[in-house]
Amino acid sequence: MTMEYTHVLGDIPTLANGASPRGEWENLDAVWVAVRPYLRTRANDIHLPLSFNFAELLLDHHPEADSLVTRLAILLHDTGWARVDEDRIISEGFRSENAMQSDVRVLHEIEGCNIAREVLPPLGYSEEVVEAVCKIIDGHDTDPNHDGIEDAIMRDADRLWRFQPTGMAFSALWFGKTPQEIRLRLEDTIYGQLITPEARAIAEVELARSIELLKLDVIQ
Repeated sequence: MTMEYTHVLGDIPTLANGASPRGEWENLDAVWVAVRPYLRTRANDIHLPLSFNFAELLLDHHPEADSLVTRLAILLHDTGWARVDEDRIISEGFRSENAMQSDVRVLHEIEGCNIAREVLPPLGYSEEVVEAVCKIIDGHDTDPNHDGIEDAIMRDADRLWRFQPTGMAFSALWFGKTPQEIRLRLEDTIYGQLITPEARAIAEVELARSIELLKLDVIQ
């Protein structure tokens, strides 16, 4: 899918223009505190909150989705990286020939489910909710197929942070690429992987703003 630029900043509620999610949902601060030990690896203390906000923006458009399961899934989905060797994360998870199906990608999904099963029940979440969350976490990187709107929103939110300057900067560092190379990958590959039309509109606006801020039409 070729990325199209048909929206402008003021048209689309997104983080680039300071939008905040409008929904009123269950407070998850206790979960954030419980997973704090797993947040520093792979910049999860930046990636997860930003992706969480994108998920809530998408939930504003999809009242049919289970907001609790979706929000817990995006909050927890990458916590498993904390149990993977950091050198392997880069060498195998980002720079290997088949990075998205690498053993470390599978491992971080498994450990993410383990962490969810460890932290959620003591906070009062039912087995049904925990297993619904784990079903989304399991395969979110390694299985190209999504299952249901909650899974779709989580996958889209996980990708949307990459279209911001912060996500582009970390991607350039992890993949060993320039910002311009990351921009081209976003346009040529990642945008086409987005599932919901709302995510595609947000990605378009976010990337257009990033290109402007990082002067990527000047610094080739």
